[in-house]
Amino acid sequence: MSDRSRAAAFRERTRGADAELAYAGYNTFLKGEPGSVDDLDDADVAVLGAPYDGAVSNRPGARYGPEAIRRASAWWAYLSGYKGGLTNMDTGRQVDFSRFSVTDCGDVPVFPMDRETTAESITAHVATVAEQAFPVLLGGDHYCTYPSFRGFAEGSDADRVGLVQIDAHTDTVSESSVFGEHFHATPTHHIADSEYVDYDHVSHVGIRGYESPAFFKFAEESGLNLYTMADVRERGIRSVVTDAIDAAGADADAVYVTFDIDAVDPAAAPGTGTPVPGGLSAREALTVMDVLGARDIVGAVDLMEVAPTYDPTEGTQRLAAYLLVRFLEQKFAGT
Repeated sequence: MSDRSRAAAFRERTRGADAELAYAGYNTFLKGEPGSVDDLDDADVAVLGAPYDGAVSNRPGARYGPEAIRRASAWWAYLSGYKGGLTNMDTGRQVDFSRFSVTDCGDVPVFPMDRETTAESITAHVATVAEQAFPVLLGGDHYCTYPSFRGFAEGSDADRVGLVQIDAHTDTVSESSVFGEHFHATPTHHIADSEYVDYDHVSHVGIRGYESPAFFKFAEESGLNLYTMADVRERGIRSVVTDAIDAAGADADAVYVTFDIDAVDPAAAPGTGTPVPGGLSAREALTVMDVLGARDIVGAVDLMEVAPTYDPTEGTQRLAAYLLVRFLEQKFAGT
């Protein structure tokens, strides 16, 4: 038998056989190599999924978000490989995704009926990644951000970590008579109550809809850096996000970025559990990630609350993937 298989011979002689189509192959983020959180020596970016939505208060379905975002991200990996690099027509910059390596570590173990063990799992896995590479977490409901934030702070050995949260909701609830102290409206409260940060280093961007009657008073007294959609309309998204990252990063060792897809107007991203009209446009959301990705102080990012079953067009997960692609482009791939 020949040392070379028929399959290998076919690939060698057939032009284009090394190009993996966007819808072919394994579903890993940006077609990155599958790998383990325990071996990331060659990875610049490590992706984890948290397919958990046991802490939602409205429509479930974010458990399907990680896989949908991975599948959607394949388009940009295909384009970059097929064309030998890309030109970003929004910015005019040259982009080469081969300038950084992505390892997709798969999904963390989740326990649908055990929120506490799921949180412990997320913290442990993100901490392990943060010791070695830049963590990207695909959610999952927004409660997952709290254990992920803790994992990043512990793994990166940071004393103070700021938070920039792009969201329709503030997630600052301390307790609900129905859902208790730990659900997807509480992660920012728990983060600000941790040893790593206080509200002075938390920035909210895109807040709209309704909060508690005394919320503006709470924001003023707590020091929360609050930028509502009214601020975005008045000042422009680039100015608002620049101020948000400056405030969160002041005197901090690093900043964690969390992007809830419901920050985007549901006309552009309907696939989420708690949609609120009047949100960011897709272009504004991309600008957010361009600004944040260009800041060295940002040490981790997550993308949460994509619930693909509510969007038959698949546009929500496509936008979610593109948001992360644009962030990573600014951080690692621009020339």
